Amino acid sequence: MDLLNQQTIRPPRLKPGDTIGVVAPAGPFDPKIFAQGLSTVESMGFRTRVSDEIFEKTGYLAGNDAHRARLVNRLFKDPAINAIVCARGGFGSLRILPLVDFDVIRENPKVFIGFSDITALLTSITTRSGLVSFHGPVVTTLAKAPEITRNTLLGAISSDRPLEVQPANGVVIQAGRAQGPLIGGNLTTLCHLLGTPFELRFKHRILLLEDRGEAIYRIDRMLFQMKLAGCFDGIAGLVLGSFEGCGSLDAVFQVFEEHFRDISAPILAGFDVGHGEQNLTMPLGIEATLDTDRQLLSFSQPATIG
Repeated sequence: MDLLNQQTIRPPRLKPGDTIGVVAPAGPFDPKIFAQGLSTVESMGFRTRVSDEIFEKTGYLAGNDAHRARLVNRLFKDPAINAIVCARGGFGSLRILPLVDFDVIRENPKVFIGFSDITALLTSITTRSGLVSFHGPVVTTLAKAPEITRNTLLGAISSDRPLEVQPANGVVIQAGRAQGPLIGGNLTTLCHLLGTPFELRFKHRILLLEDRGEAIYRIDRMLFQMKLAGCFDGIAGLVLGSFEGCGSLDAVFQVFEEHFRDISAPILAGFDVGHGEQNLTMPLGIEATLDTDRQLLSFSQPATIG
């Protein structure tokens, strides 16, 4: 079931004093760094709600699968919670997808923020419930986030103006102009969704990709696998975020050029989105226009409703 393009639901806009609940759907986190990030969220004018249950640990996970999924479902159901931000990525979001109640999410739309491993939840929420989700910083990365990261997050979740995002050092891999809803996130996570009920197709959509610590040959292999699976058939455009610790960016971009040269879609790289020092927030599910001449990704409407 894919509701993107059919039933887009924008969550209510946040205002000062609103309450943001924190969930840990993936790995455990450093309590000290978490506390610093929580202070950052509160300095932005929001209240926070943190349950002691998110501090549970089961090996490399923040509690067992049922526990983590239950907390996600509970925060969406809770009328006192206006938005949800993830504590950390890591690993484990894929494991809880069968346990997430997408009907509850559809009936209780609210801002949901995360990135990296959280991509599995972001894309599934947007395609399964129709709810716009937010590819942006988690609590632990907000601890030392630069001002531009905080400001773009605030703009995405509380502004009544459509977002416009430009790469700081844009690289045009394929020129052109495209329109379609933005979807995507972490390349490795998206590749892991292949062959599951939650795998994605990107026909008539603009795809966002970023990653960290993946060797060039692994990026090549993942792109080739997704291409063979038909993921890129009919893709509208491609937006590349940061590829931290993945070797030479020129080599990374060359791999993308090789895989997409027979696909008529504009590709613009260099967006500060993902695991880099800056992590600009992108709303997933909102119609956008990618223009390589202007080096601009512009959204057709605000990501939230007032």
